[in-house]
Amino acid sequence: MATPSPPSLRATQLAAVPMLSVLDRDQLEKLAGAGDERTFHAGEMIVRQGERSLSFYLMLSGTAEVRQFGQKVATLSAGKFFGEAALLVDEPRTADVFASSEVTCFVLNRWDFWGAVGIDPQVDQVLYDQTVQRLKSFQSQLIE
Repeated sequence: MATPSPPSLRATQLAAVPMLSVLDRDQLEKLAGAGDERTFHAGEMIVRQGERSLSFYLMLSGTAEVRQFGQKVATLSAGKFFGEAALLVDEPRTADVFASSEVTCFVLNRWDFWGAVGIDPQVDQVLYDQTVQRLKSFQSQLIE
């Protein structure tokens, strides 16, 4: 089992996520301390399409496969993320994600996210806008 990343490194990794880049360093460090690292073995399902979404995942190592209705739609690696909509809305997962190799993710649930970020209407708006743009982009990739 890997040694957990120090919070300062996790905060830097979180700052690279577009929807989180609007947060200040203090908020990012609070987020880094609020989540947990989880390891998934090759072949293990990380999230299941249709299940309730409660957590955001940031890939720290390994590779994962994203599938919709059984069809591979993307491959994720370190620095990539998924489940960001779970931080904002209570909707079912839109895809399955399986570990292709051993995967370590930083996992942050909705309650810890909002507890760390606090209430800031400007941040809220940017988070929603970023998520909508990402979902639109994802849908257009599926159509092509």
